[in-house]
Amino acid sequence: MAALGPRDAASVALDELAWNFTYGAPGAGNGSLSGEWYRRNQIHLFGVVLAILGNLIISISLNIQKYSHLQSALQEHRRPFFKTASWWCAVVLMAVGETGNFAAYGFAPITLIAPLGCMSVTGSAVISVIFLKENLRASDLVGMTLALAGTYLLVNFAPTITQSVSARTVQYYFVGWKFLIYVILEMLVFCILLYFHQRKGMKHLLILLTLVALLASLTVISVKAVSGMITFSVMDKMQLTYPIFYIMFIIMIASCVFQVKFLNQATKLYSTAMVVPVNHVFFTTSAIVAGIIFYQEFLGAAFLTTFIYLFGCFLSFLGVFLVTRNREKEHLQQSYIDFGNIPGTQMLDKIQPDSNGLSYGTLPDGSDPTKSQSGEKKEV
Repeated sequence: MAALGPRDAASVALDELAWNFTYGAPGAGNGSLSGEWYRRNQIHLFGVVLAILGNLIISISLNIQKYSHLQSALQEHRRPFFKTASWWCAVVLMAVGETGNFAAYGFAPITLIAPLGCMSVTGSAVISVIFLKENLRASDLVGMTLALAGTYLLVNFAPTITQSVSARTVQYYFVGWKFLIYVILEMLVFCILLYFHQRKGMKHLLILLTLVALLASLTVISVKAVSGMITFSVMDKMQLTYPIFYIMFIIMIASCVFQVKFLNQATKLYSTAMVVPVNHVFFTTSAIVAGIIFYQEFLGAAFLTTFIYLFGCFLSFLGVFLVTRNREKEHLQQSYIDFGNIPGTQMLDKIQPDSNGLSYGTLPDGSDPTKSQSGEKKEV
């Protein structure tokens, strides 16, 4: 068979683009809304629907939790949040959403499911505007539009190779030299970062979220393996008797636990507006790399298809950044400083800011704190 020349390779790439973008072409349709495209990607689309619904349910859960905390803060006699019905409703919805995400990995590639996490962020922004009456900013609209455009490109240009994840397939990939080299390098980087974090006391956001991302790569590999073997057991032959299933299950649980630990540290030290977009970028990137190395999901993909897929990832990253940018600053109230809220201090007076004077402000009775009892101004 003759090797393809540069012109032939370009023709193949353009034909693949036409395969994805043709609508209403003569003969059998091959566009992304045609019956032929639907039949070829039916299983993957089912995984996409599960992931999108799961992320939207997670968005609803987060907003219900937020509503529960706001209602609790308004009550004179506060009850613990875990005793409220709304909080438990949010927990149940969170479990349902995560179950949908987990099941989605059994039907579609990691490189298709992982970037769809942007739907959780954009969905949460829409729900908070509708139900929590938060402000809808221009950056929110632009961000949502970019995220939806990126999602469309991801669904169209992600790997479409249908791969049954059986126990023997996972065993084959698990002992492959590519994955072994990847795990050794990942463990080396993880140990170095953990040394600087624990011994040197470095709490930088990038260090914490890089630790989360390194663990997340093992999480998505093990999640797809466990979910894929369960799906294979239901649809074909039992796979739960193989030891590799339980090895992957242990890796999934352990990596999730430590991932949540470092992510909690990041959210305590930094604002959510900083953590969410950076974590989304790091998590998605590590998941894509893990899918490419372990499951070889981009094997044989054309360069132009890969480029458009990465461009879709970039659009979703940019959309998440715009939606989360400066969102927390809108809720900060700086009308006065209430010293009565400082632990161990009881004061009834509140200092009001005075932008026209040399002093910080005045007390509620109108007196100036920089004046002495004799009525003379103290020197500043």
